[in-house]
Amino acid sequence: MLYDHFGSKLELHRRLLERTRDELLKVWRRNLAGEEPPEERIPRALDARARYVEAHPYAPRMFFHETTGDPQIQAIRREVQAQARAALGVILGHERGAERIAGAGDAQSLEMAAEVIRAGLTGLAIWWSEHPDVSRERIVATAINAIWIGFERVRRGEGWPGWSDRGRP
Repeated sequence: MLYDHFGSKLELHRRLLERTRDELLKVWRRNLAGEEPPEERIPRALDARARYVEAHPYAPRMFFHETTGDPQIQAIRREVQAQARAALGVILGHERGAERIAGAGDAQSLEMAAEVIRAGLTGLAIWWSEHPDVSRERIVATAINAIWIGFERVRRGEGWPGWSDRGRP
């Protein structure tokens, strides 16, 4: 029956990865948007993402974690994740002070910052899938402490001067 809708196992896998990517990006767009201060929007977005992971327990295994040695599936996963990272960089670029995170406001710098956020949250989602007894509230608090507090300090103008003092490579 699956092959009535998908031409191959690879096509099915791609569609599942794309759907997860799109749903997660929608969570970010919906919850980071608005006129509220970032102190409200960022925790709201992190909680919404955690709610998504909680409601979709397959996501850490399928989207975030290598589950197969098949090189074609790995290539698809890398492609879809790269698209997600670039889109998250664009979303991040709308935040005041985002250009300070990686030293500049260009697409590559914002994508690097988005990757730090994505990788940290991905690792936390994988860890949570292995520790389901931990509450969502504790997961969100950990994400806020690890990501938002650092982001907020950089947004206010703090930051490591070493990279910008040497100039761009």
